[in-house]
Amino acid sequence: MMRMTDPLTAVELPEGGALCAVSGGLDSMCLLEMTVRQGQKQGRRVAAAHFNHQLRGAEADRDEAFVRDWCAAREIPFFAGRGDVRAFAEETGRTVEEAARQLRYEFLEETWRREGFGCILTAHHADDSAETMLLNLLRGTGLKGLTGIPEKRDCILRPLLSVTRAELAAYAAARDVPYVEDSTNALDDAARNMLRHQVLPVLKKLNPRVVENMSRTASLLAADEAALDAACRKLLAQCAVTPNVSGMIPLAVLQDAPEALRGRLVLAVLAAVAGHEKDLTAAHIRAVLTLDRGQLSMPYGVTVLREPAALRFFKAASAPAVQAVTVGEIVTFGQWQVSLAESAGEGVLISISETADLTVTAWDSKDRLNGRTVKRLCGERGISPQERDRLPVLRVNGIAVAVPGLPIQENFAPDRYERAVRVIFLKVTEENNNE
Repeated sequence: MMRMTDPLTAVELPEGGALCAVSGGLDSMCLLEMTVRQGQKQGRRVAAAHFNHQLRGAEADRDEAFVRDWCAAREIPFFAGRGDVRAFAEETGRTVEEAARQLRYEFLEETWRREGFGCILTAHHADDSAETMLLNLLRGTGLKGLTGIPEKRDCILRPLLSVTRAELAAYAAARDVPYVEDSTNALDDAARNMLRHQVLPVLKKLNPRVVENMSRTASLLAADEAALDAACRKLLAQCAVTPNVSGMIPLAVLQDAPEALRGRLVLAVLAAVAGHEKDLTAAHIRAVLTLDRGQLSMPYGVTVLREPAALRFFKAASAPAVQAVTVGEIVTFGQWQVSLAESAGEGVLISISETADLTVTAWDSKDRLNGRTVKRLCGERGISPQERDRLPVLRVNGIAVAVPGLPIQENFAPDRYERAVRVIFLKVTEENNNE
């Protein structure tokens, strides 16, 4: 017998009430109907929020009108938002699914904050969590990816995660809960839909309770994940981390840690320094763990350096803006002052044409001085990647000509052009600033 009881019966809504994310489909309409009844019992306000992704033309507008009308007939507050998901995806380089999710959650959280609700409720259920587990397994996930969809994330609660899609369908039929169908759900053009239509039905033939079993497994793994995360935080306390700047893991701490925690510790420090965890893969973590000398370049401009007693992580500082410079002028570029002078004195002597376009910029991976890359020249002179990224590069008509500590571009040596100038690089220190 299919369970038809209300899974929200034991849920205590927060004092500020609940904002339900409602697409108009079976799952979210069941959630809204349940929450409205709970709100009436507990004296809490309940509202619906619908985001129109503008992906399905008239059908998307139909869904919005359906939810709006259902709420109006019952005097339930209704909030609507919309966004051009395809355009946003193209602008940001995201997939349509990622773009839709970002815009939808931005709308929900903005409405939650503005209207002062106690929480946001979404209608994710056990089948959704099972699909997420399978998707992550296909991608080669770690333990965290096998915990499915979390019950809570900040202000967002998911009270239906223990309920299957079949149980929600039975609930809707028993209580005459209306809903609309999204025609794209019938297509197999996305990995999640293929799992839903082709893989899970086969698994259910092998075991009709596969979704419930996967849900229970996800809960057990979530407990393991929490314990390992707590252990990793204790190890992290023995490291030095400045978010978005640098980090250090003593090799003794890493070597003494159980194998299950080493990768977690590296990921925690790397993500803190990078400012992002997305795009940090198992391959990146493995590369750091097996680094026995030298350095590695990681995503988000992070460099990992192996020292005798530690792994150090550095994030490249944002390059200062390009500066135009003229002879007789001093420009500031990060920690450096750069000037050009025609008079005798210190500096590197070069020659330029009268009409030369002069700029000061950061280095570029394509930059070469006399046939050798700036990157290699810096490495040979012991200039670290962090120092290199802060160096000013004097360009003449866009060509790298002079860099502090490196040879000048021979094509601009003295006597090549009609005008000789001296390039002066001065690194600004506190002592310089106080003079």
